[in-house]
Amino acid sequence: MGGLASPLLVVVFLAASAATWAAGVYLSKTTDALDVRFALGGALGGLILLAITGSLPEIAITASAALSGHLGLAVGNLIGGVAIQTLVLVALDAATGSDRPLSYLVGSLLPVVDALIVVVVLATVLGGAALKSSTNLFGASPTSYAVVVFWLIGVWLVDRGRRHPAWKVEAPGSTPGRRHRRQPMPGRQHPYTGSTTARVVAIFLGGAAVTLAAGVVLQESGDVLAGRIGLQGAVFGATFLAAASALPELSSGIAAVRLGDMQLAVSDILGGNSFQITLFLLADLLAGTPVIVAVHHSDVWLGGLGLVLTAIAAVAIIGRPQRTFFRLGIDSITMLVIYAAGIALLTQVAK
Repeated sequence: MGGLASPLLVVVFLAASAATWAAGVYLSKTTDALDVRFALGGALGGLILLAITGSLPEIAITASAALSGHLGLAVGNLIGGVAIQTLVLVALDAATGSDRPLSYLVGSLLPVVDALIVVVVLATVLGGAALKSSTNLFGASPTSYAVVVFWLIGVWLVDRGRRHPAWKVEAPGSTPGRRHRRQPMPGRQHPYTGSTTARVVAIFLGGAAVTLAAGVVLQESGDVLAGRIGLQGAVFGATFLAAASALPELSSGIAAVRLGDMQLAVSDILGGNSFQITLFLLADLLAGTPVIVAVHHSDVWLGGLGLVLTAIAAVAIIGRPQRTFFRLGIDSITMLVIYAAGIALLTQVAK
């Protein structure tokens, strides 16, 4: 794509972003339909499959960047993407249409566990940056393997807590909604109820193909654009590229909030963030070397920013702020301010 003029590259990038959004809508609906029909989330393997489905843009971008040798872009997108994708919670807060913040309406502690998993896996992968570049375990960093193990344990714990809660939470005024998507929707049917399974699968595969192709286009066009505007690939990956790949989560999250599934909406965002970090193992294996060695100070800065935003989200769910300002809870406003300050100070971070 290096031969295209910059304005045309911007159009290509935006078109790929739009395709990611549109395909994400169909993927979300068909995934819900297939989960209901096959009970995909009823076992650990099914939960992993659902996580992969929800992260197809990140998988495509990571794989493309690793194979093409753009390790900085892959690292920036995976680590820095946590912060900007956590900001999706701010958009969902505004979309509730309630006089109470989203964190007040969640009424469940399961998203807090999801947030703790994000903290564990992100801290683990950041720790890998301190290892020697020669540290290699079967073609990957030991921390990349550790992240996958920690994530699997976390997913199992969250699923166990959802199906067999060991405690009861009382949150007056909350509207957590369904504990799982297989539960009947109040007053409406699941997506594609009148369609055959073959048609649902075909739509799902089509959406997956479009998402993967759009992810590759986003990576390639984004890398060229970053070079032309003089923006470090890691920073571009953590901001513009991460924002584009977060569009499916934004779409499905807004749909969940409008259905009243506040707990599912928040858990999907935080759960997607933790799974995204497991893609370091994929990047390592495809690149043939631990990609964390390509980490920049800006990546560490943005990773810390992601940890702070995740902690704010978790504390807000526990603290349950009741007032809104301009349709946002104080936690959402705080996240916006901290993210803006973090990006503004990014120019002062050494490369």
